[in-house]
Amino acid sequence: MEIEALKFFTACVTVAGFAIAIAAFGCGIAQGIGLRSAVEGIARNPESSGKVTVTLLIGLALIESLCIYALVVSLIIIYATPMAGTVTKLLGA
Repeated sequence: MEIEALKFFTACVTVAGFAIAIAAFGCGIAQGIGLRSAVEGIARNPESSGKVTVTLLIGLALIESLCIYALVVSLIIIYATPMAGTVTKLLGA
C-alpha cells in the first residue's frame, strides 16, 4: 500500500509539473501574440491607442488567469490526493 501511494504521489507531481509548464508556455505565446497585435494596431492608428490599451490589458488579465487556474488545479492534484496521509507518513514530514 505504501509503495502504491508513493508511486501515485510521484505521478501526481509529474502531471502537475507538466500542466504548469504547458499552461505557462501557452499563456506566454498568447500574451506575445496579443501584445504584437496591439502594437501593430497602435502603429497603424495612433488615435486609437487608448481603446487598444484598455482592451489589451483586459485580454492579458484574462490570459494570465488561465495560467493561475492551471496552478490551482495542479496544487489540488498534489495536495488533495486520497493517499496524502500515507505519503506524509512515508516522507517523514
